[in-house]
Amino acid sequence: MRLLCVPGCLGGAGRRPEGAGGRGTHWPWLQGPGQAGGRTWPGAGAAAAGAEAWSRPGGVGGPGGCAPPPSKRPGGAAGGRASHAKPEGDGNKVSEMPPQKKRWESMAKGLVLGALFTTFLLLLYSYAMPPLHAGLASTTPEGTAPCSPPPAESEAASASNGSDRGCQPRRDIVFMKTHKTASSTLLNILFRFGQKHGLKFAFPNGRNDFDYPAFFARSQVQDYHPGACFNIICNHMRFHYEEVRGLVPPNATFITVLRDPARLFESSFHYFGAVVPFTWKLSGSDKLAEFLQDPDRYYDPNGYNAHYLRNLLFFDLGYDSGLDPRSPQVREHILEVERRFHLVLLQEYFDESLVLLKELLCWELEDVLYFKLNARRASAVPRLSGELYRRATAWNVLDSLLYSHFNASFWRKVEAFGRERMAREVEALRRANEHMRRICIDGGQAVDATAIQDSAMQPWQPLGAKSILGYNLKKSIGQQHEQLCRRMLTPEIQYLMDLGVNLWVTRLWKFIRDFLQW
Repeated sequence: MRLLCVPGCLGGAGRRPEGAGGRGTHWPWLQGPGQAGGRTWPGAGAAAAGAEAWSRPGGVGGPGGCAPPPSKRPGGAAGGRASHAKPEGDGNKVSEMPPQKKRWESMAKGLVLGALFTTFLLLLYSYAMPPLHAGLASTTPEGTAPCSPPPAESEAASASNGSDRGCQPRRDIVFMKTHKTASSTLLNILFRFGQKHGLKFAFPNGRNDFDYPAFFARSQVQDYHPGACFNIICNHMRFHYEEVRGLVPPNATFITVLRDPARLFESSFHYFGAVVPFTWKLSGSDKLAEFLQDPDRYYDPNGYNAHYLRNLLFFDLGYDSGLDPRSPQVREHILEVERRFHLVLLQEYFDESLVLLKELLCWELEDVLYFKLNARRASAVPRLSGELYRRATAWNVLDSLLYSHFNASFWRKVEAFGRERMAREVEALRRANEHMRRICIDGGQAVDATAIQDSAMQPWQPLGAKSILGYNLKKSIGQQHEQLCRRMLTPEIQYLMDLGVNLWVTRLWKFIRDFLQW
């Protein structure tokens, strides 16, 4: 057996490597598979005791603590295996490290690794996540560089896609994607239309949103350069009109979607509650009801992710969600939304909204077909009703004022479109959707995440739960419908990747969540 010579021993006063005591030939930097820390050299089992005797200060080898040459070891040089025998001389006996000490050592290593991993995650999150209340000053320096599409190209595109109704389909669209409003379903419609017609999307870079909850800035767009012009912008953002306006042609259509604020609050609470720290104080099976009994007791307007749980629509549209509802600014902001957006859809009347959208954009019926995406599984906790509904509405009073205004304007648009005509168009849309459901969906309905067979159809889930439903694509679909079926059923994240979006932050976060089973 050959012995490793520790350099410190050359002068007779060296020391063995730190951590070697009690383990003989265990070297921590030579880690092997299945070992907690270090590699044990062959033959180191019984030899550990002999190696310890020769290496510790004051042992048989003398005060230097180094192993003597082979000729002076117990058993002599000829023994060949003398280093495996118990040392002779003073009869010192070496005992193994107590099990309790080994346990503490393992725990210490685990704590160190855990601390390092947590630090890495915090650094990554700090890099990936923008500041919560980033101001409007964080806009693109080239704010004065407007979108400048080539005129000839724009005219040619319109001329080649005329509608039977005599209008030209609109291709330049800004969709202000609000949270928990069926916006993922509408996003799928825009993805399909843009992909079908080869349009240019303004996509985020690294993530599936534009650094939300920071205000949108042109510099957040993948492959942006001053003067760049896009057809469609549709990912989550905190709206900044001037920045968005500079990315699309002057005649672009602006749309968004709203939802009953009490229902939106309920959905947002269940989806985002786990990442809003002040909700962790809540106990019991119905945390939402507990919160609404006394929201001021729990709510911290400056708390992390607090924006998800009060006036989320107002926040998404770029306004202060903590405004005093009596302030004249509230009315001014609502009227500003009305001036800027050509159509405000309502989630509760989604089919009617799509009929109005189809009319506004001069699209065909096939363009607005849909399956409901990102829908939440029915909760064991009952829906808001009675007093809790009134409390949720009052808690989100700014959103309630906004919704009330656009609910009224929506029905004025329906009246102008014609009630009977609207009923016929809605019925045609529902028949077409039902036809596609029978063609595309295995089992004919949405299923729990655990029942989804193809990972490409697996929707993004909220932290700590698998409450979002998805679909299984039929295995035998005719060639005529195969592509449309797959696109209609593809969740947002996978569709973005199909469109070539760089989602490295989102994918890394998913990997970490899967690894930790969050």
